[in-house]
Amino acid sequence: QVQLVESGGGSVQAGASLRLSCKGSGRTFTSDTMAWFRQRPGEEREFVGKTTWKSGSFYNVDVIGSLGDRFTVARGGNRNVLNLGMNDLKPEDSAIYYCASRPKGDNMNDRVLDYEYWGPGTQVTVSS
Repeated sequence: QVQLVESGGGSVQAGASLRLSCKGSGRTFTSDTMAWFRQRPGEEREFVGKTTWKSGSFYNVDVIGSLGDRFTVARGGNRNVLNLGMNDLKPEDSAIYYCASRPKGDNMNDRVLDYEYWGPGTQVTVSS
């Protein structure tokens, strides 16, 4: 059974940092595209960032432009872990953050429907 489990969410003050982690199990994720999405109350789920397998142990990293100066995405573990570093958090970053994965993939995979596997999400709340 394929599972993605997010961790590291919580409640913080504006300006703080958080590091979310997603661990996959039940299959080999080495060549998967793994991504972070978030969903704010009343809004659709939106793409945050992803890693796409390039070759060997190298991955292309892509973070949506509006967040690129504060958020980082990186692969870890035995390639089955995806981390999201968030700095200088703002109240508008409050959302449920989801991890997603799909076999192979490419740099175009920024849509919810591009992904096959999803975690249950972790809540991030940023207060002003």
